[in-house]
Amino acid sequence: MESKYHFNFEELKVYQKAIEFGELVHGQINHFPNYESYRLSSQFARAADSIAFDIAEGSSNSDVSFLNYLRIARGSALECVAATTKARLRNYITFEQSEVNRSLLVEINKMLSALMKYLKNKKT
Repeated sequence: MESKYHFNFEELKVYQKAIEFGELVHGQINHFPNYESYRLSSQFARAADSIAFDIAEGSSNSDVSFLNYLRIARGSALECVAATTKARLRNYITFEQSEVNRSLLVEINKMLSALMKYLKNKKT
């Protein structure tokens, strides 16, 4: 069921992809060993969720401020690349799951870069 209340940032495709990625990671970390709860699981979940959180939070600010939030979101996406690699090397996710993660992260990174470029060009 879709909410009757709407926020403009929810229309951003990059936000929608980031939400999708965060939920994907949430499903994956549920299968990590318990001893990773306060280590890789926690870090991975926070970084994955942070992508969408920063897009949402930054969207209500000026373009200059939004750009900064998008940079932070991009940093979180890159952090997720490292977390994906760690999870694969520790055999918590399969190679195929790693490839899905990496594919989404490449897409999110490109979308963030395109939005940042748009905002930069809009200023001039």
